[in-house]
Amino acid sequence: MTWDLFLDILLHSIVDSLLVFVFVFIFHVILSFIEQSVSNFLIRRKKAAPVFGAFFGLVPQCGTSVMAADLYMSKYITVGTLIAVFLASNDEALLILLTAWNEKTLVIFPLIGLKILVGASIGIIVDFVVRRQPIKDVSQVEAKPVCCHGKHHEKTPLHDHLIHPLNHALKILIYLFVINLALGLVIGFVGEQNFIDFMALNKYLAPLFAAMIGLIPNCASSVLITGLFLSNTLSFGAFFAGLLVNAGIGFTVLFKQYKNIKSALLIIGFCFIVAVIFGYATCLITGF
Repeated sequence: MTWDLFLDILLHSIVDSLLVFVFVFIFHVILSFIEQSVSNFLIRRKKAAPVFGAFFGLVPQCGTSVMAADLYMSKYITVGTLIAVFLASNDEALLILLTAWNEKTLVIFPLIGLKILVGASIGIIVDFVVRRQPIKDVSQVEAKPVCCHGKHHEKTPLHDHLIHPLNHALKILIYLFVINLALGLVIGFVGEQNFIDFMALNKYLAPLFAAMIGLIPNCASSVLITGLFLSNTLSFGAFFAGLLVNAGIGFTVLFKQYKNIKSALLIIGFCFIVAVIFGYATCLITGF
């Protein structure tokens, strides 16, 4: 690898990461004003909650899965609604796809459609099977303010609408820069064709590997999965599998705070199995 190539990779990594940073920060400032209202809306509509939960999970922010886990443990939503949110969650993937703005950006539309379809249908089926759930009968909940790392904080306008969005956007900036630089250096060092050949030899395991990456409880996992897809390393089916199980910090909050550890593991394992099945099914249709 030449010095000029290294500088070119470094420059592209910085520019691409800064573009995403601006987009993510603006989006999270807007979201900070409506997040609690969306949560209350979800709680009030229990029968159709898995459907609305799937739409709620699409919000590109790891706080959605955290809020769903918190509401589930407080018995305000059903397990089907929780799973619908988890399966529809994708952390920052949609924002990164929008910022990339190339031919790959168009996959947002089938991705959103499939996320809603799988999340809502699986959530409804789960609630049909698990019928007896002690859900609290309330019209509105004054929930504790929760950040995307599952920690409660003092609710102040400055923190909610500026500090927290900025902090989150800065972390995404670091994750994206490191991943973009690492991918660029690997491809540059190994050689683009050799890298493509290696992935082609292991393409049938890609949905399983992507789903395993998606289980990592950190925003970086969605950044990595999306980066691999944008670099043509992952097929759409493998990309879909990774994002289906990409509930991020929500899994951690459920596992750490939920009293029934076996149930928590069952929920996470179920989401993983669903992701792998639908990932491979999508690959059979669209190709590996």
